Amino acid sequence: MATTSNKIRTNVYLDAEIKQKAQEIFKQYGIGLSDAFNIFLAQSVMQRGIPFDVKIPNSETAKAIKEARAGKNMSKISLEELKKETGA
Repeated sequence: MATTSNKIRTNVYLDAEIKQKAQEIFKQYGIGLSDAFNIFLAQSVMQRGIPFDVKIPNSETAKAIKEARAGKNMSKISLEELKKETGA
């Protein structure tokens, strides 16, 4: 990525857990959080929008997400059991 002398500092509020997980991923690429944000912003400018699909879940999916976050209708299943159910 090209460096520029026209840099500014900004504050962004992030979810601490997501930030930490993202930093672990970016580390594998050899980049830091600032570089990742600059890549995202550059791609947003080039594509004149968010550089990936952002979809609003339908009502059924939204209900399932809400229930999962509340711990409703949840059951533990092993990978082996899941494979059997899906025929994988």
